[in-house]
Amino acid sequence: MDIDIRGPRFGAAVTTVVLALVLITGSGPLLAWQALCFAVGAAAGVGSSPYGWLFRSVVRPRLGPPQEFEPPQPPRFAQAVGLVFALLGLVGYFWGPSWLGTTATACALAAAFLNAAFGYCLGCEMYLLVRRGAARLG
Repeated sequence: MDIDIRGPRFGAAVTTVVLALVLITGSGPLLAWQALCFAVGAAAGVGSSPYGWLFRSVVRPRLGPPQEFEPPQPPRFAQAVGLVFALLGLVGYFWGPSWLGTTATACALAAAFLNAAFGYCLGCEMYLLVRRGAARLG
């Protein structure tokens, strides 16, 4: 079942704020929260993540009906990519080197910002490239 495209974009906006706060404060626990959000989104789908729940229960009822939908697989893959960067960031923040935490978090922040501000999902584009590559090989 396809999903409302506004949900992942809302999640990306919240993620942008959270990751910016991580960079400003250097908070490993806050990054751990974001990693958990990514993990739930990757495992159960973006609608099941905390930000998906917030969109579905608080934001979407205040909006008109969705005009555009997308398949859930690309955003789910994007959550998995975000999780990888968040986990790398956690390694850097908790065990070092600190530049790893900062760099991995900044990369995730850049991707989240692109989705939130411009509707361009890097992880979703990666998903499509992987699928095309697999189809050519398979």
